[in-house]
Amino acid sequence: MTILDKIIAFKKTEIAKIKAEVPVSKLVESPNFKNAPFSLKKELLKVGSTGIIAEFKRQSPSKGIINDKATILEVTEGYLDANVAAQSILTDTSFFGGTMADLLEARTVNQLRPILRKDFIVDGFQIVEAKAIGADVILLIAACLTKQELKNYGQLANDIGLEVLYEVHTQEELDKINDLDNKIIGINNRNLKTFEVDLEHSIKLASQIPNTAIKVSESGISDPRIITGLKEHGFQGFLIGETFMKTDNPGLACKEFIDQIR
Repeated sequence: MTILDKIIAFKKTEIAKIKAEVPVSKLVESPNFKNAPFSLKKELLKVGSTGIIAEFKRQSPSKGIINDKATILEVTEGYLDANVAAQSILTDTSFFGGTMADLLEARTVNQLRPILRKDFIVDGFQIVEAKAIGADVILLIAACLTKQELKNYGQLANDIGLEVLYEVHTQEELDKINDLDNKIIGINNRNLKTFEVDLEHSIKLASQIPNTAIKVSESGISDPRIITGLKEHGFQGFLIGETFMKTDNPGLACKEFIDQIR
């Protein structure tokens, strides 16, 4: 059983419990549900966009504790000062130490840029929940969903005004996504089954994605020079977490990183 299998099995049990306690109607009544979302597509395509999707992540199964001192408010303000294109927030508690409260709190100070809810979505309930807590974008991981689920969940997200970042790592996963045109496709440089990082693998896979899609590179980006190389292969977005979060001041680390991108 891989780490991913464990996470998914746990997540299904966790969601079943939450669904039993929280009716969808309650989510729909939340103040955030009425807000017009910020568009990740627009931010990534904007002239002069940094393309950086900066992540708030306390820990991970592969690295353990990354930063348990930084507060969501300080980091959010720091990322906004650094002029990120968007913010990503882990809301999984058991494996990544995140909470839905983190996203709710970030939304109170981030009224400028899209927020991605980074979690393992295995049920449509979580998509409605994402909008209720203030997210603009959800993550759908092809490795843990069927072709039909990817289609259904993508449609549900769009129906309630959310955008979708479809995450893939292999050609087989890419083939599960219907019609890549105009979709945001994230290539995870980290294999979620082994947690190894391979940028070259991602560059090869990127050549199979049409230019009508928006390509995002995720994980293992530790040097601003890597961004320059990835841009040459058509990437427009870059999801970076640990590189910033492992420092004492993630916002400042993000600003310094962005200042070095040529």
